[in-house]
Amino acid sequence: MKEKNIIHYTRNSLPKGKTNIDRLRNISDEEIAAKEDKENPLWTKKMLNSAILHMPKKKVEVHMYVDEDIIHWFKSKGRGYQTRINTVLKSYVHEESSRNKI
Repeated sequence: MKEKNIIHYTRNSLPKGKTNIDRLRNISDEEIAAKEDKENPLWTKKMLNSAILHMPKKKVEVHMYVDEDIIHWFKSKGRGYQTRINTVLKSYVHEESSRNKI
């Protein structure tokens, strides 16, 4: 990144946001509960009763050789590259298993 693209702020020079902080500090639990959250609706008893807990599977440590460009690509996406590799492998195994059942 070039120096001209970097913006430096001090605590006093931060741009003012649009959030009404005083309103948030004074909002009651009842007002929060009254708001409808379309992305996270309240669970019904039926939903709770049918919920299934999926515990993460135990991971096994392995040592393997992978092409350098593959590792660089996964690492370029940020933290969690090993989890992403595992997800890709899991997706592949699932797809192959589905094909073999037909």
